[in-house]
Amino acid sequence: MKARREPRTVELHVEELVLHGFAPGDRDAVAAAVERELTRLLARDGPPAAWGQDLAVERLDAGSFRHAPEGGPRRAGAEVARAVWKGVRA
Repeated sequence: MKARREPRTVELHVEELVLHGFAPGDRDAVAAAVERELTRLLARDGPPAAWGQDLAVERLDAGSFRHAPEGGPRRAGAEVARAVWKGVRA
């Protein structure tokens, strides 16, 4: 019989996200896309092992990426989320 994993609640709070080169009007769309993609990645992979207990990260440098303007804020948000996800799983 396979052991069932208890569902976990994860609360992730991003206080500040600094992006350069985006129009101020794209802020909400980028933020929504980041949230959507992080939620998807958490659901797919589960939380990192280090998150087994309360964890606070003061600052995470997720690096940089090049984003084609025609990609739009949704794609940019997804790229940001994947960079953050890579950073927290390292």
